[in-house]
Amino acid sequence: MPFVQLVAVAAALVAAGLHAWFFLLESVWFRRPSVWARFGIRSQADAEIARSFAYNQGFYNLFLAVGAAWGGLKTLAYDAAGVPIMLFSCACMVAAGVVLVTHNPRLWRAALIQMAPPLVAIVVQVLLEAGRP
Repeated sequence: MPFVQLVAVAAALVAAGLHAWFFLLESVWFRRPSVWARFGIRSQADAEIARSFAYNQGFYNLFLAVGAAWGGLKTLAYDAAGVPIMLFSCACMVAAGVVLVTHNPRLWRAALIQMAPPLVAIVVQVLLEAGRP
């Protein structure tokens, strides 16, 4: 397996790990004041209102994480079907980051954290494919 392929897969796996972390924050630990405060929520009452939205969003992040990890691991196993799974999941992650920053430009750091690893995976994989005969 070419080194650049390993870079693409590694970036996808990092993205999967981040999105699994987001799942834990949003769907498992959201009721903790230290967690909901990370999302700019200022009171327990507001956290209770946002809880259902956060719970649902966390599962979206988990599904994207599973897709990026599954696609990346299939790619490592020399299964060509893994590449489109990995790329689709990573593209959804990047798109969600774009939505976040266009909705609220003050969240550019969060969007960058969300988008950087999957974007690296996409760019490296596309460059790899472009270099193949």
